[in-house]
Amino acid sequence: MITKLLGRVFSGRLFDGGKPKVIPLAEHGISRERIGSCALRTCEALQESGFKAFVVGGAVRDLILGRDPKDFDVATDATPEEVRGIFRRSRIIGRRFRIVHVLCGRDLVEVTTFRGPAVEADAAQQVEDEHGRLLRDNVWGDQAQDAARRDFTINALFYDPAKQEVWDYHGGVADLKRRRLRMIGEPEQRYREDPVRMLRAVRFAASCGLEVDGPTRKPVKPLSKLLANVPAARLFDEMLKLLLSGHAAECVKRLRKEGLHHGMLPLLDVILEQPLGERFVMLALKNTDARIREGKSVSPAFLFAALLWHEVLAEWNKAQARGVPPVPALHDAMDAVIERQTEQLAIPRRYTSDMKDLWLMQPRFEQRAGQRPFRLLEQPRFRAAYDFLLLRCESGEADKALGDWWTSFQDADAEGRTAMLVADSGPAKKRRKRRRRKPAAAASAES
Repeated sequence: MITKLLGRVFSGRLFDGGKPKVIPLAEHGISRERIGSCALRTCEALQESGFKAFVVGGAVRDLILGRDPKDFDVATDATPEEVRGIFRRSRIIGRRFRIVHVLCGRDLVEVTTFRGPAVEADAAQQVEDEHGRLLRDNVWGDQAQDAARRDFTINALFYDPAKQEVWDYHGGVADLKRRRLRMIGEPEQRYREDPVRMLRAVRFAASCGLEVDGPTRKPVKPLSKLLANVPAARLFDEMLKLLLSGHAAECVKRLRKEGLHHGMLPLLDVILEQPLGERFVMLALKNTDARIREGKSVSPAFLFAALLWHEVLAEWNKAQARGVPPVPALHDAMDAVIERQTEQLAIPRRYTSDMKDLWLMQPRFEQRAGQRPFRLLEQPRFRAAYDFLLLRCESGEADKALGDWWTSFQDADAEGRTAMLVADSGPAKKRRKRRRRKPAAAASAES
């Protein structure tokens, strides 16, 4: 059904001279009722104030593919200050490119101003680094220029809710029909302007089931080292989108295929070369994908803990081989891995704290004697740590019997749990002899 629809929509040719192919409702079938209410109100308010306003980018792409967009972005010819003046509940954010967040209750719509060609920017507005990456880019333009500035043809689509029309400047709809991902402009230059586009190419190709066309793909491997120049916080945001796309397993496969995995995460450099590590990572990613597709919540901390676990294991074993006791060795390993990783990806502290908790609880699952299993059950993050243990068991890294024991232990009653306890085979702990204090009177007499 979707294929037939796309065939009707893309039977025409793209107009030249910067003019779009305007596709009416009768051909594309996307009614305004499918647009989020906040995006609709935002477009209406801008148009009533005399400005152009379109739902743009990924939302239009997903609607054409028959999907429900996660969010709706709006593009307009109003400047950020003019947008801010129209909407009381709004704020301007961003440095490299200023945008406006418009709030409608709990909903948020991102409003961007049409951009113009970067070559027309003066030194005060645009700055490039030595590799060609744009550092600031607040250059306003018209709609055709804005379409040309977008990365891929499938993202240069505009939807007018008032007329219910799709405006296509670069044949993005035809590319969706052909299942092709194509860069707008000269690919090498566009990647140099923003190396993150290489990661976006992988994400869009995997999540939309597209093949990257030859010219778009060719410069990726030679330019992959440019990702080292991207700010760590921005790289983390893009990596998180990739891993939470619902197609993380396929994304990681494509990262390796395109040579983009080196330096991004230690696990992608080393772990995927080891059968046991690769199995663990791919299980974690596939479980994450399944949860996202089922509409269940996903913890980024759990995901990153799984991705970096085998790197922590390697460091932990090295520290113990040097004679460091197990628990301090694990702390040293966690700190070393996180410190090394945050040089490339700025993983927020709220995540790294949870990651450490999950890692520290893993050795405690081995302790099944006395009161220790009961105390572990009471930990706030026990459930997440238990799920992490099951992943380890499924991958073959931990004994399956250990996971089965904890599954049964949770479900048992108090008497059953007591019966399941394992005899403590560890060395008996020596109790410190407490020195007896002399009575105060005796102490004063001696002095």
